Amino acid sequence: MVKQTVLTQEGLDKLEKELEELKGVKRKEVAEKIKVALSFGDLSENSEYDEAKNEQAIMEARIADLEVTLKNVKVIDESELSNGLIHVGSKVQVSVKDEKTQKVREMNLKIVGSNETDPVQGFISDESAVGKALLGHAVNDVVEIEVPVGMKEYTILSISK
Repeated sequence: MVKQTVLTQEGLDKLEKELEELKGVKRKEVAEKIKVALSFGDLSENSEYDEAKNEQAIMEARIADLEVTLKNVKVIDESELSNGLIHVGSKVQVSVKDEKTQKVREMNLKIVGSNETDPVQGFISDESAVGKALLGHAVNDVVEIEVPVGMKEYTILSISK
């Protein structure tokens, strides 16, 4: 059974755009690379051909993966969700206290589906340790979360859409 993928509308739009790009522009580019590599002759020693075929295989696998994901997607309607509790699609400001060093820092996070994660941008998965632990909590809640570097205490400062 295929797992249902939870996405925000922004995440859905991004995946649809990627699929369109792969099926349109990228397929043509790879086909052209294969055509050029074939013109070089002997395929047994043709590294350009091997590289182009590998690129094609990777691209086709990504297309298949995106198609399955998009068939089993559940889009979160952020307009129907409140700012009272953290849910997928919430933007959350937290202060994080390291239990070992007692240092505190503030972070802005957005809880997203697993296909939308981008830790550098602060987009964390609802399936990650932090994302899962924050779900359902409200402003001023303190949540202790075991992360790979140890125990951290997250205080929820604000929740928005």
